[in-house]
Amino acid sequence: MSLAAVLEWLWTAPLPPEVDARARLVLLDTVGCALAGRANPKAKQLERQNPAAGFAAAACWDEACEGLARAHGRPGVAVIAALQAIARERGATFGEVLDALVVGYEAGGRLGEALRIGPGMHVDATWPSLGVAVACVYLMKGTAGQALAAARIAGCQIPRSLYLPVTVGADARNTYLGHAAQLGLLAAQSALAGFTAPEGVLEELGAKPLAPPGQWLILEGYLKQFAAVRHVHYGAMAALLLREKIRAPEKVHLRIYGEAITYCGNRAPRTPIQAQFSLSYGLAHALLFGSLDPEAYREDRLKDLRLVELEKKVSIEEDPALTAAGRRGAQLEIDGRAATVDQLHEMTREEVLAKFARYARRDGAALLDADRAARFSIPA
Repeated sequence: MSLAAVLEWLWTAPLPPEVDARARLVLLDTVGCALAGRANPKAKQLERQNPAAGFAAAACWDEACEGLARAHGRPGVAVIAALQAIARERGATFGEVLDALVVGYEAGGRLGEALRIGPGMHVDATWPSLGVAVACVYLMKGTAGQALAAARIAGCQIPRSLYLPVTVGADARNTYLGHAAQLGLLAAQSALAGFTAPEGVLEELGAKPLAPPGQWLILEGYLKQFAAVRHVHYGAMAALLLREKIRAPEKVHLRIYGEAITYCGNRAPRTPIQAQFSLSYGLAHALLFGSLDPEAYREDRLKDLRLVELEKKVSIEEDPALTAAGRRGAQLEIDGRAATVDQLHEMTREEVLAKFARYARRDGAALLDADRAARFSIPA
């Protein structure tokens, strides 16, 4: 299926009630993550200088934001970052922002699945910009044809964004989604100004056929129960299942699929981003403290000797059967007791509101249930 056909569908299809409801949860959860991330002075300063880039950096600061497994990334964060900046300038309504979010999510999610990044790269600054370009054109009242041009313009300049900052513990990676928001917005503005791009851009990038119209990918997306890369969640959840049965763990062994080890094999993390991409740290923190929220990445927590010693005891092994089955599942054994997790918890509306309250320290019900005709605004 071509992007042109998908965009024609998105420009004309009515939004089903369940899609509207899901978009509201994605929006609320992302805003909550951004409000929590603003506690970091770097993210807050960047947002003062560049609202879209700063919002995106704050939203992913604690690695607790949304994603779409089939796209191996997050279609929503950069889209919301760009849309909230435009909405503030244009006085857009809540409904207009929700519609644009869905359009950008659906286009970006499909392109994320169709475009695969190479070894050593990180997804956040790559295909998310294409969804941003489409969403921004939609919010700025452009046509599906202009959105196609915007996606092609962004596609001409997708960067090679590296995983390396995660490995060494540098937070440059937290600017990637801000870059995607900026590039997508630039591409949208350029397309609306009449700029053109070659028709074969996506083919040049190696894109595979897209998921067809009528299939709402946003309903397949996930919201995170824990503040960590999704690969870490399986071990953390298994640790919580065993926690009450274990008093002084000695032998902790995790079996998991290969991709999780490739991307989250960081040991003895020294910085928050290393810890967020660490199977051993996330498991150990959940086992010791019974949680994996942003507090897990405070400096004092990273240096907690009990946690440091427990993380050392975690051994990790690839399970070929789990690797063959896809990107999910883990088996954890602690001192002879075992737990298996083959799917992650799907958060309910009430749980998303509770997460927002923990992260943003306020009630999110008003934002979640905002009238579609009301002017869009998020908490300061």
